[in-house]
Amino acid sequence: MSNGDIFVGEVIGTAILILFGAGVCAAVTLRHSKARAAGWVVIAFGWGFGVLAGAYTAAPLSGGQLNPAVTIGIAVDTGVWGKVWVYLLGQFTGAMLGAALTYLVYLAQFQANVRDEESGEEPTPTLGIFATIPEIRNPVANLITEIIATIALVLPILAFGLTKGLGESGTTVLIVSLLVVGIGLSLGSPTGYAINPTRDLGPRIVHSFLPIPNKGTSDWGYAWIPVAGPLIGGALAGVLYNVAF
Repeated sequence: MSNGDIFVGEVIGTAILILFGAGVCAAVTLRHSKARAAGWVVIAFGWGFGVLAGAYTAAPLSGGQLNPAVTIGIAVDTGVWGKVWVYLLGQFTGAMLGAALTYLVYLAQFQANVRDEESGEEPTPTLGIFATIPEIRNPVANLITEIIATIALVLPILAFGLTKGLGESGTTVLIVSLLVVGIGLSLGSPTGYAINPTRDLGPRIVHSFLPIPNKGTSDWGYAWIPVAGPLIGGALAGVLYNVAF
């Protein structure tokens, strides 16, 4: 695959991933959304479907990695680092693009993010639509959660490559999508499960610039955890796979 194909594929695929993922968070969070308060299960499946759509779309061009933790895990396992920077650049660009598209889809709801004079309801904090927020702020615990959850993502992805039937049937992406749903349901609630550095950092940057009324903080003091945790987890998964398999 050429550098151009990899970059374009990762931009498009990651943009679709974030559009679905941030989109379902907006749907559940914002007032005047028909899906408001639909709950955590809906969010987990929304992100899973985002992986499904994004990875299948990007696969012919780049293989559809869409996640620096996956890219790093593969590089650690194989020892091939030459194109890692292209993958990461495409993923970061696509994440920012997907966040901007989500804003446009829910533009009217974001613009209506003001105090409801009739009910007295205050504006909705919007960072959780774009980035992750821990339920209990404990840097050590939050970092450990992200590391373990990312290992639970990347190690199976690497192992799926050994299952010949999955590759031949074209169902690998479907299985990975269900894996993401499972991680969200089982491991996601402590931190919101970034498990993908650009999924959190790119949209967080976009959130900091968007003209959303009463949008609240972008919480840069926490932002290093959903970047460092998945990168460490992806690297550890690559090591574990290389040693065990």
